[in-house]
Amino acid sequence: MASVNLYAPSRRRRTRPGFACQGERLSLRRSGRPIANTRIYLLDAHGQPVPFGAVGELYIGGAGVARGYLNRPELTAERFIASPFVEGDRLYRSGDLGRYLPDGNLEFLGRNDDQVKIRGFRIEPGEIAARLCEHELVGDAVVVARADRAGDQHLVAYVVCGPEAGSDDEDGSGLAGALRAHLGGRLPDYMVPAAFVRLDGLPLTPNGKLDRQALPAPDDDAYARTAYEAPQGEVETALAEIWAELLGVERVGRNDNFFELGGHSLLAVQLMERLRRLSLGVEVRTLFARPVLADLAASLGSHHEVAV
Repeated sequence: MASVNLYAPSRRRRTRPGFACQGERLSLRRSGRPIANTRIYLLDAHGQPVPFGAVGELYIGGAGVARGYLNRPELTAERFIASPFVEGDRLYRSGDLGRYLPDGNLEFLGRNDDQVKIRGFRIEPGEIAARLCEHELVGDAVVVARADRAGDQHLVAYVVCGPEAGSDDEDGSGLAGALRAHLGGRLPDYMVPAAFVRLDGLPLTPNGKLDRQALPAPDDDAYARTAYEAPQGEVETALAEIWAELLGVERVGRNDNFFELGGHSLLAVQLMERLRRLSLGVEVRTLFARPVLADLAASLGSHHEVAV
């Protein structure tokens, strides 16, 4: 049996690009290629084509483009524009993000209004989810930004895995570590989620869309970390207590990594200030070089002034 995935925004009169997939897992993000009499453009914020493989907004041209929105001239003018590429053609600005795969097929990456900005970086969560789905154990994924108890925004990945991934009890933290390593080789550090939550299935609304409100908040075990080993000595214990408070986690082990637990540069500065009050001076760059608790603890006390 052949499975066919079709993508089309509701503002178009007929379905467009379809991708047929037989005998392999069908990715709902893989939209295929335009059908006849349809033109697809991936454009940047300035209306220019993006390089092959780069993320851009989908603009649709061709015979199937609608005339506009009924009795909504302002929205029609915003979304339906004259094509700069084909004389007399009109383009519909979909608001969807995508990119071309090496085989020439389009990959749907979500909505451009799903973009989030975390610590100054503008991030496309759909691109992260697409990279997660490239992992052999992941069947589906979604990435969202959530605020922790301190109000800081963090990326959280929700993944659906098959039975070959084992149970959460067996390797919950191992799966998170594997997915973090998988993304680390494909994306910049700021796009790697701080937490990974495994679900039996993504929650959907009655009309089949993702129910973001039903996504559970991650607990401590959702964060990628090594097997817990209690801090040793007064310095490690004090450092673990500060990390737990700043990062909003219940328990910090001596092998945990500050940044893998959700730390970032602003929290790093706060950490340096807390250590200074305890007369445990260390340069902030040392934290970036030695982010594991036990390693950082070993360096504390070797500096008497804080250099930020």
